[in-house]
Amino acid sequence: MNRDTAKRLIERYFRQLTEGCGNTNCTNEMCASCHEFRPLDNNSAAAKALELFKMNAELCDYHPSISHTIGGNTETDNKMSNKDPCSPTEDFSDVRYLTEDTLCLILKFCEEQGNYNVLARVIGRVFSNAEALMKSFRKDNPNTNPDLGEENHGTSATSSSATTPEENPHKVFDPNEVTVDVNAIRRVYDKLLCIEQVENVLVNAMTYLTPNVELDLEYLDVYESNPDYLNIFIIVMENSNLHSPEYLEVALPQFCKAMSKLPVAALARLARLWSGFGLPHIRRMMETFQQLITFTVVSNEYDSDNLVNDDETVVAATQCLKIVFYASILGGELDREHNEEEEEDSDSDELTLHELLGEERLYKTGPPVDPLENELCIRSVDSRKPLIPFEDFVNDSLNDVVEMDKDFTFFKVNAETKFSFQSCPFILNIVTKNQGLYYDNRIRMYSERRLTALYSMVQGQQPNPYLKLKVRRDHIIDDALVRLEMISMENPSDLKKQLFVEFEGEQGVDEGGVSKEFFQLVLEEIFNPDIGMFTYDDESKLFWFNSSSLENEAQYSLIGIVLGLAIYNNCILDVHFPMVVYRKLLGKKGTYLDLSDSHPVLYQSLKGILQHDGNVKDDMMLTFQISHTDLFGNPVLYDLKEHGEQIPVTEENRQEFVDLFADYILNKSVERQFKAFKKGFLMVTNESPLKHLFRPEEVELLICGSRKLDFEALEKTTDYDGGYNRETQVIKDFWEIIHSFGDEQRRLFLQFTTGTDRAPVGGLGKLKMIIAKNGSDTDRTPLSFTIPA
Repeated sequence: MNRDTAKRLIERYFRQLTEGCGNTNCTNEMCASCHEFRPLDNNSAAAKALELFKMNAELCDYHPSISHTIGGNTETDNKMSNKDPCSPTEDFSDVRYLTEDTLCLILKFCEEQGNYNVLARVIGRVFSNAEALMKSFRKDNPNTNPDLGEENHGTSATSSSATTPEENPHKVFDPNEVTVDVNAIRRVYDKLLCIEQVENVLVNAMTYLTPNVELDLEYLDVYESNPDYLNIFIIVMENSNLHSPEYLEVALPQFCKAMSKLPVAALARLARLWSGFGLPHIRRMMETFQQLITFTVVSNEYDSDNLVNDDETVVAATQCLKIVFYASILGGELDREHNEEEEEDSDSDELTLHELLGEERLYKTGPPVDPLENELCIRSVDSRKPLIPFEDFVNDSLNDVVEMDKDFTFFKVNAETKFSFQSCPFILNIVTKNQGLYYDNRIRMYSERRLTALYSMVQGQQPNPYLKLKVRRDHIIDDALVRLEMISMENPSDLKKQLFVEFEGEQGVDEGGVSKEFFQLVLEEIFNPDIGMFTYDDESKLFWFNSSSLENEAQYSLIGIVLGLAIYNNCILDVHFPMVVYRKLLGKKGTYLDLSDSHPVLYQSLKGILQHDGNVKDDMMLTFQISHTDLFGNPVLYDLKEHGEQIPVTEENRQEFVDLFADYILNKSVERQFKAFKKGFLMVTNESPLKHLFRPEEVELLICGSRKLDFEALEKTTDYDGGYNRETQVIKDFWEIIHSFGDEQRRLFLQFTTGTDRAPVGGLGKLKMIIAKNGSDTDRTPLSFTIPA
């Protein structure tokens, strides 16, 4: 327990001993409100509070008077009480929790009196008390009519509202069910939030409530003993004004800290509940937490000594935002099935060198599974279409101040003691996540370099700290394949060294440009239609695995290794795969929906079968046997089901036919090729946080770059050398010509200068381009010297 928490607990015991909890029926002998309590002076109370703290003694819930909730305006309250001190409708003091009917009754009374002090007192008492709020607005409360006549204002309705809801001891707890009536809460807030006096009371009550709730959750495990404790958070989050400045200062930060203390099972219940609320309600919650994060970030200054990771408010709000993130996924279009079978790594009893050096935490196989994700049995890659677009969960203000080198250390080494925003990757943009991946890749490169030096010193050999490939231009595939295959068989860890490429018979130092040219030449040959490894769709302009290819698995493993090395060495490739390839790399199988971009013509045909209004069997005369052509153009028959040629496609089974057809095209027919391709990719990336941090569309962006070319950004970040500067006339003329280019000319220029016609992650502004004077000879042609971004 930290010092601030202990101090708050001791102060709470002291207040209980000196002021009491406010409950006239209190039975806690260590509370001043108890009739049997003997008053203590302040010094004795302080000593006793410390003693109770050490004993972890019982703490009462607080029952504030109206003076705490409406600024001490007791004079008006006394005038009201003097009217009829015997009437329960004058103060509603026996209301220990709220129902919708009770609140309507009190509200009607206040409207008749022209004064809302009584309502403010009841709201303040209930909303500042955890037990009272937990029991409020329950589904199992007796229904009463809120529009009762004046003769029924009193004891009957009030007494029923003061009675604790009956609990069924034989009822089985359903983790997905809650006992609070959400619709009733919304109707109540609609009535309350239009009353300014009551809204101020809600802010004050929440400010008092949440620190006590936080302590209860962290040290008393109240949720485990009573799952209805979650009702408190459901009720508070239905307040549509939580984003207002009155809450942002104190109340909402405290509430987020309390919510972050909920156990994982409770967070999962919230996510499941909120997922059914619909887009407007989930978006409001998302915007509430985002606004708190942004407000806190822009209100503070962060540096290497004062990290945003140490800001409790930002961290707690991010953890709360995670609940909404998963609720958005659960409420959208999901594909929890169709998962690729993961090959489990065989555990060896032998200690690795990393373990011997005490570095196993830094070089473990991958990031830990998020507990909430594990509890919900859901992953972001399972989402076909979330309720809220993924991009809306990114907080730009936070991305501007997070220090990824420090955050990476927390993520890899100190995850148990320090918060890392990489544990909540949804809030980070792809540029920030790419920085984290960059640090991970570079540290692994340095590690492999150091281990190589250590091995070489022990074995008396010349150290080879890099992954060096020496290839011939006219035999580039054969040379690369043989070398990489030998490495993958003898020492796969060498693939995690920094790549250096040398073309035989050519001088040059690989500062990144030679590697890019190597990748480009390899891809041009592998994707050559004459080789037949991939098929090309003229409509989508995308490549797909050739199910009839005669090439062996090693060739497909090579292209997988190439993609992995490109990510690992921060190179952009001119690769044109459909999105289903990246989904499959992250563990999902292809489905009917994936055909829309991989096989658009087939997709439209299958869609026509699903939408056909007539008699499918008679009109289309299809069976569960399909036909396709092999590499030589010969027809090949395949039964989607056993005896498929005898099973007609009908209205009843056409969805099954479509699903099986898509499964064959995207999974079964190319299983051999894709399995080898993925194996090569994982040889490089299996220990990387890639799968944890990035979604399929982001993986494509890492590999292929962006087609959005902002040359204005490139101009702003370009440096000059050899006597040139921004004001030099030739430089001004140069940029004037570049900006006058059409799209195709711009891509050709980019291809010449960088080796690819796409922008890296983050846009052209992330490129490091230097324009230098090429000597005094004006007849010399321009040269491109490409270095890594």
